[in-house]
Amino acid sequence: MKEGIHPDYKECKVTCACGNSFVTKSITEELRLDVWSACHPFFTGQPKFINRVGRVEKFKNKYNL
Repeated sequence: MKEGIHPDYKECKVTCACGNSFVTKSITEELRLDVWSACHPFFTGQPKFINRVGRVEKFKNKYNL
């Protein structure tokens, strides 16, 4: 490899929105992810439901039903 043309390769802390974190190597010092293989429903096999509480009440209030 040629000297002086490659970026610095340093430790990088990766943090997911689910709270998991780990250290790897990258050219950046920190990465923030929304989802990764430990919390993605495809890899875990468990469906993840979005919080839908209050949507019916919100609809009824909006249209005075």
